[in-house]
Formats: sequence, C-alpha cells, structure tokens
Amino acid sequence: MVATKSGLGTTLGSSSGVSARRELVGPGAILADERLLPVVPALRPLLPGQGLRRGMTVTVSRSAALALALVAGASAAGSWVAAVGLPDLGIVAAAETGIALERLALVPAPGPRAWPTVVAALLDAVDVVLVRPPARLPGAQARRLAARARERGAVLVPLGSWSEPADLRLALTASAWHGLGQGHGHLQARRVEVLVAGRGAADRERRVLLWLPSPDGTIATATRVGSGGPAGPALAGEGDAPAGEDRVPGTPGRGPGTPPGRVPDAPLADAG
Repeated sequence: MVATKSGLGTTLGSSSGVSARRELVGPGAILADERLLPVVPALRPLLPGQGLRRGMTVTVSRSAALALALVAGASAAGSWVAAVGLPDLGIVAAAETGIALERLALVPAPGPRAWPTVVAALLDAVDVVLVRPPARLPGAQARRLAARARERGAVLVPLGSWSEPADLRLALTASAWHGLGQGHGHLQARRVEVLVAGRGAADRERRVLLWLPSPDGTIATATRVGSGGPAGPALAGEGDAPAGEDRVPGTPGRGPGTPPGRVPDAPLADAG
C-alpha cells in the first residue's frame, strides 16, 4: 500500500495509539500488551530477549536487506510495517524476505518538512516503522520520534545515520557472495558479518555471521572459516583474504586486478 500525505491523514485521523493499530492490523495481530515482536530464528541471538521489544529504536547500517530481514518476522506474524523515505526499496526483495506486502505501507518521498509528521503518525498506528532519515535530521526531532515509539509501543528502525543513540545498532561490516565462479555460475547465497551493539543488555559489542540469503533463500546462521561448518567464501580476516576486504566468491584468493569486494556504503545498495 502506497500512502500519500493526505491519504495517510485520512487513514489515521479517526483513531490513534493501540486502537488505530488494531484497526489497521485486524484480529489476531500482536498488540501492545505483548512486549516482544518476533524475528526470524537466525536473528534471535542478535536481540536482547530474542525479539523486537516494543518501544525500542534499532538502527541498521549498510544493508537494506538486513533491515527487511529484521522486520520480516513481525510482518509474517500479523503486524503492519511502514516504510518512510525509501523510494527505491525493493518490493520483490521485501516479499522474498518474508514481509507480507498486504500489510506494508509505503510513503516513498514525504519531503523533509513532512517527514517527522508522517513518521510520528505511523508510530501511532503500526507496529514497525522503517525509515530513511533526511540529511542532517536535528537531534531534537530524532529524540521526539524515539520517545513517541516508546510511548506508543512501536518499533522504530532507521536505516543509515541517526542523530541520537539507539537502543540497538546493527551494521553489516563484511559480505561475500557464493556461487559465482571465474566466468561462470550465478549468485546463490551471501554470507555476511553483522556488528551488534547498543545500550543496556546489548552494551557488549558482538559480531555474528549470517547467510543473507542462504542457498535455499532463507536467512540462516553461518560459521567461520575453519570451524568445521559450511562456511562458504571467506569474509574479512578469514582465510587468506586481506584484512578489511572480502574474498571474491569462487576464487582461492585475490590475484592482480581482482576487485577487493568491499561492502558498499550506498544506503540501499542491496535493496533490489
């Protein structure tokens, strides 16, 4: 569902808070009296309580695919997800991740002036709000939106830079595709390293390996090279890949002229 600014006001104007969320989501959904929204099993070790706690702010850096994976479990369980300021968000990628498109509200380009109002209205009405903040978002606005998420029991998920400390921070720090040989094959799976940090129960920084996606298209845990499990291509610091770079999938190492395979810093580089 693509929402315009006027249409959003019509949709949300008659109700607010939990009553609006119930109206949008329908019976059987996870409502505000349940404090955790589910995530897919592979992501549970990343989160305190193994789920998305209502009222929290979770920033995701360098990977729209990771952000979609983070909210897919709640969507599949019946929650609405809204995406604000993400005009190039991949709808096919969202569906393949497990997000229910019939419960996905899109506000692709609200404009910098309308952006805070639109996000605040959606935090009143839906369980999970995925946002791309405008450039140089004032800290006061970020604080107000985080406070609104806490008050309304919604989960706020900013992609990229966020001007205030978040409850939890996820960042994709390394990535390597599997299945592409020298001049043949096709991309089948991607193995990534995710940095997890935050406040409170999440204040201890950790690094977790995931398949995003795995060869069968799901999101799954991965193992390090040499640990005895199905490791796939090496990530930064593993095997003989140079520090800070990924090994090119399907090759024994980097030779002259081989692209380094660094993780791009484009906001939605993997959103298609």
